[in-house]
Amino acid sequence: MQPATRPTDAELAILRVLWERGPSTVRQVFEVLAEEKDLGYTTVLKMLQIMNEKGLVQREVADRVHTFSTTHTQTQTQQTLLDDLLDKAFGGSSTSLVMQALATRKASQAELAEIRKLIDQAEGRTR
Repeated sequence: MQPATRPTDAELAILRVLWERGPSTVRQVFEVLAEEKDLGYTTVLKMLQIMNEKGLVQREVADRVHTFSTTHTQTQTQQTLLDDLLDKAFGGSSTSLVMQALATRKASQAELAEIRKLIDQAEGRTR
């Protein structure tokens, strides 16, 4: 199941914490985010409440402790965002997207090797 709502940049930051750490309390999410940004605990709480309403996270309550977890995997969310970007910015052209990505940021040798491997696998499926 893919996310119905595309997360904002701030919501993606929270989702990354939850994907990395797994189910977490507001305090745990806040502590991770506070290392990178100047924001308040209540801001993180409010964002998680909004994300819960949007269906991006779910909340479990046990012994008055609220624990949040993602409703979609990182891969599902990335796929939704990529499909949207591909359609809106590249007219659905995967080639244009890849060419722009490679032209914009230098890929490491390891990344290029992984790309070659994926191309080889794709060609093997289409032959």
